[in-house]
Amino acid sequence: MPDNYFARYLPLLIHLIVAGALASAIVLLSWFIGYRRPTRAKMSPYECGMTPVGDARERFSVKFYLVAMLFILFDVEAVFLYPWAVILRELKMFGFWEMLVYIGIVLVGFVYIWKKGVLDWGTPSVRRGEV
Repeated sequence: MPDNYFARYLPLLIHLIVAGALASAIVLLSWFIGYRRPTRAKMSPYECGMTPVGDARERFSVKFYLVAMLFILFDVEAVFLYPWAVILRELKMFGFWEMLVYIGIVLVGFVYIWKKGVLDWGTPSVRRGEV
């Protein structure tokens, strides 16, 4: 091991420099060597194969954002399962019961959002007091 603390990070620095140089070289080579013939169809905005119709500032339903936030929330919660699974044998039964409590809390949140209808993308249901 080198005596200098920063010398330990020298391979990482070399790796970053080589990766950055290679990425830059590939982009520059494709720019110089690449075949370009712009046409009106190529320069138009791509909308999943459909012709753009209407205003680009269309409003989205709030459920779209709620589902996106819930996806991130449950994805982050699932990430906590991996380190727990790695050290499960060291934690013994205490770790098992703690993770059951954690998963129970996540499931209660999931059932709550399911019952509130956040995950329902169908037609809006009739609520109490509305006709």
